[in-house]
Amino acid sequence: MDRRKFLTLTAGSALVLPLAAAAAPLGYTPGLVTSRLGMGETVFLDFKASWCSTCAAQDRVIKALKDKNAAYEQHITFIDVDWDAYGKSELARSLRIPRRSTLVVLKGEQELGRIVAQTSRASIKGLMDTALGAAMA
Repeated sequence: MDRRKFLTLTAGSALVLPLAAAAAPLGYTPGLVTSRLGMGETVFLDFKASWCSTCAAQDRVIKALKDKNAAYEQHITFIDVDWDAYGKSELARSLRIPRRSTLVVLKGEQELGRIVAQTSRASIKGLMDTALGAAMA
């Protein structure tokens, strides 16, 4: 390979790899939360629906906060729970999730915090900081 091609490919890789590091949230499946908690992870659950405007507003704030602080993605397991599919699931019942647009942080067998239908950056950042603190403890 000639030098020009090598430099072009190397530069392209340098741009793409940081984007790949920002992992998408896991999609919920039964047993996933229990499994992740059992591995000692701090779990951030986002009960959402694709048609929910409050959920979309929360999602924008969460993404902006993750973009500003890579530690969130590195230390917290984010799981999206589709409200239409799992709103009446055992998980939702056991956590007493009242509605979509509910955010919950869990560590071990303990709930560390929750937000219901709030979209303020300060509230969501506070919950994410609680999760990060627990994950790094």
